[in-house]
Amino acid sequence: MDQTDRYAIELRGIDKRFGEVYANKQIDLQVQKGSIHGIVGENGAGKSTLMSIIYGFYHADKGEMLIDGNPFKPHGSQDAIAAGVGMVHQHFMLVNNFTVLENVILGAENGWHLGKSLAAAEKLLGELARDYGLEVPLHEKVEDLPVGLQQRVEILKALYRGARILILDEPTGVLTPQEADHLFEVLKKLRDQGATIIIITHKLREILAITDQVSIMRRGEMVAHVATKDTDKEQLAELMVGRKVRLKVDKGTAQPGEAKLKVEGLCYFDDAKVERVKSVSFEVRAGEVVGIAGVSGNGQSELLSLLGGIIKPSKGSFTITGRGQVHLVNPAQPADPEQVRNFGLGHIPEDRHKMGLINRFEAKEAFILGYHRRPQYNRGWLQNKDAILQDCQAKMDKWDVRPPHPDHKTANFSGGNQQKLVIAREVEQDPDVLLVGQPTRGVDIGAIEYIHQQIIAMRDKGKAVLLVSVELDEIMSLSDRILVIADGRIVGELDGAKADERTIGLMMANIIPDEIAKEARP
Repeated sequence: MDQTDRYAIELRGIDKRFGEVYANKQIDLQVQKGSIHGIVGENGAGKSTLMSIIYGFYHADKGEMLIDGNPFKPHGSQDAIAAGVGMVHQHFMLVNNFTVLENVILGAENGWHLGKSLAAAEKLLGELARDYGLEVPLHEKVEDLPVGLQQRVEILKALYRGARILILDEPTGVLTPQEADHLFEVLKKLRDQGATIIIITHKLREILAITDQVSIMRRGEMVAHVATKDTDKEQLAELMVGRKVRLKVDKGTAQPGEAKLKVEGLCYFDDAKVERVKSVSFEVRAGEVVGIAGVSGNGQSELLSLLGGIIKPSKGSFTITGRGQVHLVNPAQPADPEQVRNFGLGHIPEDRHKMGLINRFEAKEAFILGYHRRPQYNRGWLQNKDAILQDCQAKMDKWDVRPPHPDHKTANFSGGNQQKLVIAREVEQDPDVLLVGQPTRGVDIGAIEYIHQQIIAMRDKGKAVLLVSVELDEIMSLSDRILVIADGRIVGELDGAKADERTIGLMMANIIPDEIAKEARP
């Protein structure tokens, strides 16, 4: 075999600039055929840019690419698809009100007779689903499917178009652990049948579990290539960040005080009259982190929206003790997001794109979003633009937001740097109660370390922190107490220092282990 034929993809000296930002610097990469190859690096390291060059979204300023040993210079994604390259993006490229079948054939119809295209596609998709464990209800609308099945649709789209090389950008960022495990089984089957997989991810545990080789990028450069069997989390983290990283949260024992957030019998019925939050009661005290663990879609998102003033309670109530006063919220006395902020509650939403940012805003505007009426940002009836700029610059420097330019559009920052914008905005307002939803979703290892430190620092300043995360490691590392939610109900509480993944996992499935059930009996 010719040496170049060993590689599904080979990159030589790839350079890419966006104005003054040097995104990719002299990148060399070789991906072996029939392997799973991981690419890791901090946010802004250039990983997604590099994959977008391979997929034809961007054009390299310099360098060359080869696919199966042949020169490859795509002018767009259609050229990449024709060469056998498929890509599953972090944010899915699906038409929500189309069926699965319609989404798969969109742009790949065979002739003018749509009926024939649909029939042929249905037959092929059935075969692909059986071969790779990618069963999806083909005639359901995408908007009615859970996120895990939507991702399967994206993979089926690529396979339907003949992809032999599959690129996945942060593939488990929106998946439950069970969905992630199923995805890994699918990827292993694809590899074993000759496909080549490239995975971009921040999750080192997943890199070690699924890949054959891993390449590490830092600030636009490729700094190392290693066989996965020859490395570990600590080495990968150090290569990514350029320094040793503490992978465990360093925290002392909590010193809880008075209850700052009290929730009593809180219920919520959605527009279809389905009860999403079912008589939930708990409290969060000053100086503690209370984590809520649960499979996505079990009411935790609605609970955060209730407490953040985004939706109105159907029954029950909650009180916020902040700014020296006790504030009651119930169906007869609701509060909107601005009011709860004024009560002393900060809210880091689960989805930064839908609820945390406006992409066309500049960073300095994003930093005051929701707080724009505060006196420090205004001079009479007009905004104090100098104060806003200075405040934003100081926070960007403190939180290591890259690039540190207040006039950059929010949309032009990487996902992790967007998350830093949101978290810094809420934390720096010094709330008495902090709601934290998925704080490290799509965030690199170095930023995770810093964000975790800031959450513990808030606790140690006497703040009440309510944390919702689908990452069990994160819940167990940060929480002093853990509440488990299943089907809209709190089904149990665990001491954060004694909790284990098995027990939490069973409770998330609404199975109460015997030892906990015994403790709960009178």
